[in-house]
Amino acid sequence: MNIINLENITKIYQVGSEEVHALDGVSLKIDRNEYVAIMGPSGSGKSTLMNILGCLDTPTEGKYDLKGTDVSDMSDNALAEVRNREIGFVFQTFNLLPRATSFHNVELPLIYAGIPAARRHEMAEVALSSVGLKDRMLHKPSELSGGQRQRVAVARALVIGPSIILADEPTGNLDSKTGEDIMTLFHEIYEQGNTIILVTHEEYIANHAKRVIRLLDGKVESDKQVANHTVPARGK
Repeated sequence: MNIINLENITKIYQVGSEEVHALDGVSLKIDRNEYVAIMGPSGSGKSTLMNILGCLDTPTEGKYDLKGTDVSDMSDNALAEVRNREIGFVFQTFNLLPRATSFHNVELPLIYAGIPAARRHEMAEVALSSVGLKDRMLHKPSELSGGQRQRVAVARALVIGPSIILADEPTGNLDSKTGEDIMTLFHEIYEQGNTIILVTHEEYIANHAKRVIRLLDGKVESDKQVANHTVPARGK
């Protein structure tokens, strides 16, 4: 079942007197419980596509159906509601509140969603436990390793029960061993029935996914299933 359906998505930015086509007629479908990597060089349009998929931006032309709802030309407030309900974000830079504990960072989306305190506390604890941080709930980001901070970010993405986990270069600030641990965590999350869209420029990271979409000059250059989903050793 399609959870995402993009039809002829075009995004044009005005730079001075020049029009820049960041995306040019992109069409693709993503099913529920797919694990997809989006790849491309700098300027390929992958960040713009991520922003549209994440309801952070709208297309200039084309249609974006998310779970059967056209979100292509929604207002900013309506997009924010969809974003908070349907999409969990994981960023390269973690985007954690530095003075808040792990628990309060994970609880934040639940506060925005208006969930009662007792239920929020339970959900945040479950989310942190699911990423192996039950014993780090009261630690602030400065008291955590890079891998632990990213796990907090993953827990925050999961806590609301989103339809899609959208991860932008999630291992970019991590060493290779910690990055591999985070990718193992993403695989576990996928195996639990979640839909994951991973934006990366690293072939090795993309090979953890089941499907790889490559962009070039704002267009889909290729869209292929990963043959046997065997992840090669880094650097091989």
